[in-house]
Amino acid sequence: MEKKIIGYTTGVFDMFHIGHLNILKKAKEHCDYLIVGVSTDELCESYKHKKPIVPYEERKAIVESIRYVDQVVPQIDREKYKAWEKIGFDIMFVGDDWKNSPLFNELEEKFSKVNVKIEFFPYTRGTSSTMLREKLNHII
Repeated sequence: MEKKIIGYTTGVFDMFHIGHLNILKKAKEHCDYLIVGVSTDELCESYKHKKPIVPYEERKAIVESIRYVDQVVPQIDREKYKAWEKIGFDIMFVGDDWKNSPLFNELEEKFSKVNVKIEFFPYTRGTSSTMLREKLNHII
């Protein structure tokens, strides 16, 4: 029996848009079972210094309803290695805007020792929750 490949990705998924859908769809193409960590409101506020427009429970429900997603877990911190210890995924999916960052260079090295791969996907240019937030601010 062939081992199933477990994938993992994370995000805030505030004001769900095509960029979010792209990463989830592409991730599912590379694994059998996709687990998605949705950032809690508290985590977002701690490092982005702003509260998501859509509350955690609603963002979680939206992501759970996407057909490419098999399981949603709360992302309560940004410690990806700790998440791996808890979940046990084989591959992690990240936007390529993080490629070659000190954080992910270190993480790739740690993950390589436990046979976990990081797959970087092209960041969807022209759309982001930050851009949507700015447009909303100009309307209001």
